[in-house]
Amino acid sequence: MPADIQYHPKLYLGDGITAGKLDKIKKKLARSPVTAGVYVIVLSRNGVDQLDIFEGKTLAWPYYRKNPPVVVGIAGSYGDALGIVEKMVQECLEARGDCALREYLLCQG
Repeated sequence: MPADIQYHPKLYLGDGITAGKLDKIKKKLARSPVTAGVYVIVLSRNGVDQLDIFEGKTLAWPYYRKNPPVVVGIAGSYGDALGIVEKMVQECLEARGDCALREYLLCQG
C-alpha cells in the first residue's frame, strides 16, 4: 500500500475529470495505483527539473511508497497532462514574470 499521497491545494485537473471522478481517482491512487489509469503531474525531487509527469501506476513503486510525491495535477492522458503544464506556465508567467513553476506552486500551497 502506498504512503499517503499529498495533493496540492490548487489541484489542476485535465478535461473530463470532474469532482466526482476526482474522488474516485484519489481513492484508486491511494489503494491500488496500478489500476488508476491516469497521469499525475508532481513536483520533481531531483533538484534539476521542476515537474514530472508519469502514469498513476508509477505510485505503486517502492520509492513512492516511502516518499509520496506532491501531486499538482491529474489528467486522463499524457496530452492532457501537457496541456495542464502549459496552463501552469501561463499562470506563472502572468503572476511572476518567469517560469519558476516549482516556486510558484509552492507559494500557492
